Amino acid sequence: MAKLTKNRKAVLAKYNPEKEYSLEDAAKVLKEISFTKFDASVDVDIRLGVDPKKSDQMVRGVVSLPHGLGKVVRVLVLCSPDKAQEAKDAGAEHVGLDDYIQKIEAGWTDVDVIITMPTVMAKVGKLGKVLGPRGLMPNPKSGTVTLEVGKAVKDVKAGKVDFKIDKQGIIHASIGKASFSADKIKDNAAELINMVVKLKPASSKGTYIQSISLSSTMSPGVMVDKNSVVGLTK
Repeated sequence: MAKLTKNRKAVLAKYNPEKEYSLEDAAKVLKEISFTKFDASVDVDIRLGVDPKKSDQMVRGVVSLPHGLGKVVRVLVLCSPDKAQEAKDAGAEHVGLDDYIQKIEAGWTDVDVIITMPTVMAKVGKLGKVLGPRGLMPNPKSGTVTLEVGKAVKDVKAGKVDFKIDKQGIIHASIGKASFSADKIKDNAAELINMVVKLKPASSKGTYIQSISLSSTMSPGVMVDKNSVVGLTK
């Protein structure tokens, strides 16, 4: 039998891994069992009762978190010269087009979000093999392909999160930092979960939200009682 580490013993003394907690209590427990020396990310995992292989059951969306993500989001805007100053004024760290396309083709992807315009997608589209696997490819559905580049930059930096169901039927998204108060973690998680509820496909049958858990970097998951979340308001 594997020997329990000191931290693992401390974690098990503070919560029951088999229990489902209300979202409010889960957020409090999560803070108590996060032991990393750095400010860990807080994630939400939502298992859905849909078949992601069916196009009419794909769940994807965007949500603006009320308390942001608690981190600096590095933004690259690939745009025409007439939009460059707008992007810079909004706070984008990198702005350009052909020069950055060449850098990306050479392997550079040192950003968190890429925003572009419909008019230059013909050039950006060829970067799919590099950006796609890293989750960086701009997409109109996530608001990262737009003529309003300044607004898109501000939205992303304010805590806008793009989420998508994976092949296992799970939505995984970061919703803040372990240094956030329990109330802020709860509010951000509720905002994301309620958005997922609103996006329930019409063709989905049976139980839509199957399970929800909160976790932080290197912490175990805390199971959330879904009945304490659905319909929760900010």
